[in-house]
Amino acid sequence: VQLQASGGGLVRPGDSLRLSCVTSGRPLSPYTVGWFRQAPGKEREFVAATFRGAYTIYEDSVKGRFTFSRDNAKNTVYLQMNSLRPEDTAVYYCAAGPSVIRSSLASASAYAYWGQGTQVTVSS
Repeated sequence: VQLQASGGGLVRPGDSLRLSCVTSGRPLSPYTVGWFRQAPGKEREFVAATFRGAYTIYEDSVKGRFTFSRDNAKNTVYLQMNSLRPEDTAVYYCAAGPSVIRSSLASASAYAYWGQGTQVTVSS
């Protein structure tokens, strides 16, 4: 499975961005897909993921601001990010795994495939 993330950019605090992650090579529907991010000097952290399309979890700091969605017909997942803050600045990665269990949704090691990342910078 190949993943291609896009949609990042430089925005001001309070602005919105929508990230996209397109999969190729195989249909998206059998996979759990998640978003992670990594800020400079920090470890990669979980952002959001959906378990089998029915159960979505978010990292606490993005709850109410970010929305994860997926379109299996387009083999694409999205991360709508509203009310962006400077602390959201990071490289955002999408990841996919064929056998991610619900209790491991937030664990990067549970995902087998990773995209190249897209930079999000929030600055005034």
